[in-house]
Amino acid sequence: MEIPRGEYPRPNFVRNDWTSLNGAWKFSFEEPVFDRTIIVPYVYESALSGIGERAFHDTVWYQRNFRIDESYKGKRVILHFGAVDYRCKVYLNNQYIGGHEGGQTPFSFDITETITFGEENIVKVWVHDDHYDMEQPRGKQYWKEEPESIFFMHCVGIWQSVWLEYLPSCHIESVRITPLFDEKAVRFDYRLTGQAEHAFDTELIFNGQSLASITVKTSGSKGSFKILLQDTAKKHWNFYEDLAWSPEHPRLFDVLFRLRKEEEIIDEVRSYFGMRKVSIENGIFLLNNRPYYQKLILDQGYWPTSFITAPSDEAFIEDIRLVKEMGFNGVRKHQKVEDPRFLYHADRLGLLVWGEMSSAYNYSITYAKRIYHEWLEVINRDYNHPSIVVWLPLNESWGIQEIATSKEQQAHTCAMYYMTKSLDTTRVVIDNDGWEHLCGDVWSVHDYEGNPDTFAKHYRSVESLKEFKPAGKEHFVNGSSLEGAPILITEFGGVKYVTKVDESLNDSWGYTTDDSEDAFVNRLRSLFGTLQKTKFVQGYCYTQLTDVATEINGLLTEDRIPKVPVEIIREINDQKH
Repeated sequence: MEIPRGEYPRPNFVRNDWTSLNGAWKFSFEEPVFDRTIIVPYVYESALSGIGERAFHDTVWYQRNFRIDESYKGKRVILHFGAVDYRCKVYLNNQYIGGHEGGQTPFSFDITETITFGEENIVKVWVHDDHYDMEQPRGKQYWKEEPESIFFMHCVGIWQSVWLEYLPSCHIESVRITPLFDEKAVRFDYRLTGQAEHAFDTELIFNGQSLASITVKTSGSKGSFKILLQDTAKKHWNFYEDLAWSPEHPRLFDVLFRLRKEEEIIDEVRSYFGMRKVSIENGIFLLNNRPYYQKLILDQGYWPTSFITAPSDEAFIEDIRLVKEMGFNGVRKHQKVEDPRFLYHADRLGLLVWGEMSSAYNYSITYAKRIYHEWLEVINRDYNHPSIVVWLPLNESWGIQEIATSKEQQAHTCAMYYMTKSLDTTRVVIDNDGWEHLCGDVWSVHDYEGNPDTFAKHYRSVESLKEFKPAGKEHFVNGSSLEGAPILITEFGGVKYVTKVDESLNDSWGYTTDDSEDAFVNRLRSLFGTLQKTKFVQGYCYTQLTDVATEINGLLTEDRIPKVPVEIIREINDQKH
């Protein structure tokens, strides 16, 4: 399917009338003097921003002029921000129009009454990001000026697209798409603005062929309906073999939504979905009701010239291509909520994604309120992407360091798990990835033992795994056991291998170090092989895809150059499964 159209920022909910505001903005530190120019959406610390200054600045300002043609009079004009790290206030024509807190999620404002059509309008954005706020969900962004150990460069400001959209007064606000795999059906839950009666048309298209069209008469602002695919598919199609979505066969259904008043089309939106089911039955992880062995790689979504923003849309595609060529079928997006453009390409190219929230480091009521609010926005934003199969709200007890003894932090962990389940029953949820589990769907383990023989001892049996303490931590707390849950090794490896002499890498870091290609390949073959031969392990996630800052343990350099031929990594991945 072809949706990009100039890299449309929200590729699973597309309209034709929009304008990108990416590009050159006026910019300044601390005070709104606008003495610099920055290229949005790259953060000022990065080279592609045109500034590339690494010193701490907690407060930054942006300004841009834009003009909206008078032909859009009568439309609602919406100003969208993909993500701004961390807290911002937005002003339009010297009027405050609203703000947002949370560095990972989108927000928007109806600016129709504030703009002047046909003339210059001025938008200003104040952004604040306290580098030392340890109660803020920040992921791997460091609270020191230079990267160190597993932490990389801090990032402040606009880091995803800014754009304008032009809407009719009554329009389609959102559509939640839920594949009902066992029913061979799909459910649509829609929301509209306004209460007027309209006709809401939905057309399904598969491989360029219209399969079904249904019209719902709306009488309010929301509604729900199902379409049975078994009634629309050709008789010679096998549902699983011909229609289901998987990494091996990323089949997508296009959807065209139209809001009509009699014969007049009021609003039109294009979307898509994949027919796939994620479940756990009898302790087995299933994709589309069949056991599925996950071969994931940890992906921090970081680039040397642009940091947390991809340098281009093609960079997302290249990363996915390399992941698949190395024999992996998925990524765990680590400590970052990735741009929707990446998820779009994962959907269409076929890649499993574990969606993860950025962690904070100190527990408090302020932290809890922040992460609850932002995590809800993440789930709402990404619910329709078939590539996402696992939600991962907490990692390695970051932000909940006293979970072993603190009833408050235990309750918070289970609250994150059950809150996620209350919003999305179609995906697997991990409570606290790596260790100190309480209530999740998966027993996940982080094991960075680099000695192949010692590593193998951990996986002789389930009992031997229980005896191993990851990072000295217990697998379970508060009497939990996750008995019968699938076991996945969701971080391992992290082997440092530097392919060339480079003084800048002298202080680099990895969990284990190899100094030759042969040693590196042999260690990988042993570590991967141990997990592949272990019958009770249902998948793994290798650390990691690329080098990041001083963390030099990627299979690729930070410039995406393979350290060993990708064919060798594929062969290692395919030793058994």
